Amino acid sequence: MMQQALQVLKNAKSFALLGASAEPGKYGHKVFQTLKDHYRVFPVNPKRTEIDGTPCFSSYGEVPEKPDAVILALAPQVTEAVVPTLVAQGAPLLWLPPECFTDAAVTRCTEAGVPVIYDICPVAAFATLQRQRAAFGT
Repeated sequence: MMQQALQVLKNAKSFALLGASAEPGKYGHKVFQTLKDHYRVFPVNPKRTEIDGTPCFSSYGEVPEKPDAVILALAPQVTEAVVPTLVAQGAPLLWLPPECFTDAAVTRCTEAGVPVIYDICPVAAFATLQRQRAAFGT
């Protein structure tokens, strides 16, 4: 699964981040801060209009372009509830970090044929990718 995550990070140009946060202690903030300087990130949070100067969308359906992947930095029950909508809206790949998914959410993705990465932290995966790039000069 880590190899798949690294491949996504190597090839992706954009991510939608559900659960993006402006609060430094929140996981959604850490993911946003990690990715925003390297990818086009569409933060999604119905309670915000912007995060660190980046326009924030109230739902995935409002994101102006289809991202390469959707990261769900949400409580597991919320992830489980929104996965069917994301699948129906044609999300190309769902990334469900540790403590942000349920087995039912993963099953729903696989049954629908939507690629899913789960139980891998995008922040940790990005750090691994950066170490690999530094070691191999890529």
